[in-house]
Amino acid sequence: MIPATIVPFAILGFLLLILLLSGIFTVKQQRAYLVERFGKFHSVKTSGLQFKIPGVDKIAGKVSLKIQQLDVMVETKTKDDVFVKLKVSVQYKVLSEKIYDAFYKLDNPHGQITAFVFDVIRAEVPKMKLDEVFERKDDIAIAIRRELEGAMNTYGYGIIKALVTDIDPDVEVKKAMNRINAAEREKVAAEYEAEAERIRIVAKAKAEAESKRLQGQGIADQRREIARGLEDSVEVLNKVGINSTEASALIVVTQHYDTLQSLGENSASNLVLMPNAPSAGSEMLNQMVGAFSTSHMIGEQMKEIREKGKAKVLK
Repeated sequence: MIPATIVPFAILGFLLLILLLSGIFTVKQQRAYLVERFGKFHSVKTSGLQFKIPGVDKIAGKVSLKIQQLDVMVETKTKDDVFVKLKVSVQYKVLSEKIYDAFYKLDNPHGQITAFVFDVIRAEVPKMKLDEVFERKDDIAIAIRRELEGAMNTYGYGIIKALVTDIDPDVEVKKAMNRINAAEREKVAAEYEAEAERIRIVAKAKAEAESKRLQGQGIADQRREIARGLEDSVEVLNKVGINSTEASALIVVTQHYDTLQSLGENSASNLVLMPNAPSAGSEMLNQMVGAFSTSHMIGEQMKEIREKGKAKVLK
């Protein structure tokens, strides 16, 4: 049986134990607790098992040391009078060495960051045209981070990164930009089609020129062979006592009748023969012989005249 004098001490010890246990607390990782003593800042408790004097010390606040993100939507006007909305994502954290400043100096960090983002956006974007805003969004983000770092470090906040994550012009402006892009692509497509057509025309012209050249070469070769055949024919006729003029006329008449024969063999051709006497063939031969004789005589006379002219020049 416990003596009656010990009971009050036991109860007092039990109460003191409970009081001491109530002063023990734990702080989670990446968090910090600020402890005040009689309403005045006393210390910062970081992660682990910590102790405060019950009834004397008080946890004034809890601060997260993790990286946080704040999204800010800003609407402003560009240099070419286009209203555009920009979404800016700011990543920040409380500096571990400035936890006191972050908790006591700044009451609303989100509002402060938002105000600086608005200030920078509305100072930088009106200097740019809409296309430049898209092209230089990284420059805008750098300007925001530079401005925020200079201001927020004083309050115990570090700016990790600032990103312009979205640029949203007015709906009508986007439609106009799409039409411009489509027109530009159609222009490029038309240029390529025109170039392709030009290449086809040039290639066709080259092919036709080559075809004409080969055709002309073929005709020349054909005529050359015909001339050689005629020369051989005249030579054969000369051997049997027919002179060159008569031989030429005979060959022409023979070709004339060969042509008539070939036309008659083709059922799809029409041949019209003018009325003539039975002696028309011999008359035509005589006329051709006379014509060849006359042309031969004229040729000889011209030859004599040229030779006489050369002789006078030599004298």
